[in-house]
Amino acid sequence: MKTFELAGDVRTETGKKAASLLRKQNLIPCNLYGLGESVMFTVKSDDVRKLVYTPDTMTVELTVGGKKRMAVVKELQFHPISDDILHIDFLEVNDKKPVTVEIPVQLTGHAEGVKAGGKLSLDMRKLKVNGIYTQIPDRIVVDVTTLGLGKKIAVSDIQMEGLRFMNPKDACVAQVKATRASAAAAENS
Repeated sequence: MKTFELAGDVRTETGKKAASLLRKQNLIPCNLYGLGESVMFTVKSDDVRKLVYTPDTMTVELTVGGKKRMAVVKELQFHPISDDILHIDFLEVNDKKPVTVEIPVQLTGHAEGVKAGGKLSLDMRKLKVNGIYTQIPDRIVVDVTTLGLGKKIAVSDIQMEGLRFMNPKDACVAQVKATRASAAAAENS
């Protein structure tokens, strides 16, 4: 995974009123949970833009109160109308305890079924995996070259060393769907 560096300031004020005042100052209230004690802190909203609005999953090197810690984003809360970030929860990680995160799926290759007139469909854009954060990749790359018309790739078909998939084993990740044109071509041949 890529690493994102982020610095924050420890906060002592809690509650809705304090959080509202922080947001007016262009700050986002955050919490860090995990291995040690919980830490409440704030970050500038401009500093987290490249962390939040990216398809990649990243580890975050947090510097809060002079201490450096490794973490992953556990939860994001957005305003329902303005879509501003309201709150971020981070989960502290280390190289001994596994963590569960969502990883984006990337398809590669030109499927056999598409050549036969079918349509390739990516049904799961992200997969939930459990593993040591140093072994988690940026993306899960799935080769669809041998995928025929009407065939699918399930979660159980994907194997990655050191990772355990948390999605249902029979869930469809990608498939080649038959189209009217491919069905008509099959009837005429």
